[in-house]
Amino acid sequence: MRMNRVDIAIVGAGAAGVGAARRLQNCGLDVLVLEASGRVGGRAWTHSVEGMPLDLGCGWLHSAERNPWVAIAEAAGFTVDRSTAAWGQQLRDLGFPPAEQEAANRAFAAWDARLRSAPPANDRAADALPPDGPWNAYVEALSGYINGAGLSDLSVADYLAYDDAASDANWRLPAGYGTLVASQLPPVPIALGTAVRRIREDGSGLVLETPRGEVRARAAIVTVPTPVLARGDLRLPERYDDRCHAAAQLPLGLANKLFLRLEDAEAVPPESHLLGNPRSAETGSYYLRPFGRPVIECFFGGSGAAALEAEGPDATAAFAREELGALLGARFARALRLVAASAWGQADGFGGSYSHALPGHAEARAVLAAPDDRLFLAGEACSRVDFSTAHGALTTGKVAAEAVLAVLGRASSRR
Repeated sequence: MRMNRVDIAIVGAGAAGVGAARRLQNCGLDVLVLEASGRVGGRAWTHSVEGMPLDLGCGWLHSAERNPWVAIAEAAGFTVDRSTAAWGQQLRDLGFPPAEQEAANRAFAAWDARLRSAPPANDRAADALPPDGPWNAYVEALSGYINGAGLSDLSVADYLAYDDAASDANWRLPAGYGTLVASQLPPVPIALGTAVRRIREDGSGLVLETPRGEVRARAAIVTVPTPVLARGDLRLPERYDDRCHAAAQLPLGLANKLFLRLEDAEAVPPESHLLGNPRSAETGSYYLRPFGRPVIECFFGGSGAAALEAEGPDATAAFAREELGALLGARFARALRLVAASAWGQADGFGGSYSHALPGHAEARAVLAAPDDRLFLAGEACSRVDFSTAHGALTTGKVAAEAVLAVLGRASSRR
């Protein structure tokens, strides 16, 4: 370890860690970033395949008109694609006739209206579904894509906090969201492949224990995913037990992507979309030829994503081919070749894709992000309304950095 005594240690080099480091650069304090994996970006990960940058993690600039990554991207020279997403459209109405689309969308709207007008007393989103509703599986499938979790595990209050703050502006980066996030880590010292296993208090500072030795810091910003805290993979001092308990109430839902290469790119139109089976809660969402590229981006969420991840990428690809073959023909499906896949539930140091609150625990976000005098938590789960997004993570990283600077400034003034 090049630096074993610093002013501020940032644990994690995802979007929150990048946000914190950007705020702390040139602040006159020694900053060190500690990242368990071998790369920067966390759940923002662009993987280049056959010359194509494919986002295996976050890919859309949600609430784009207020998303700070847009300005960062443009200032850095990245192209921002502002075209309208093809979600909600079924190519040629295949397997989903217009009348059924209207009925399914009415069912989703009615469920959403019940959440607002008569939310279940137990805060459980599933209890707002009508018994034996013909489109309940459709609503469950959308929850898997939106929340990474089924409605039985979803807090109504938490879901509405996000939904009320979000807009319909969703833009993209042809070079990749992960490429952008990784490029924005400022020139501060970073130790990759260095997992922090324990943080303990020592006098007026902190000691961060890693397999490569100890790091002493006056303050730390911890940006690890909530399962890492909930499982005790990173042990915090006992007085932060409430934060770890809060993390357990904010698990990571699961959303995975799989990319299939098209043999004949002209077989389907670019920027089009298919829902595999609208009557199944475990169906896939298929974005055809994003940016005109010869690939299909297959998206799986919730219980469907978990079941497929357990079977592996080849089985997931087979599932996608079966659904696509039912809509576009067996010959078309046979020609699809697997080129990339994510498995965020099994990935070391993650345990899922993005945060949702369990029923009755929406307030856990405030507990997780509570201010402190030396150890500050950040990450998308700490955001009250922008959780599950890279811009929510970025913002919480900046907020934590401001808090650290305020504390260290007061400490310095007392010397």
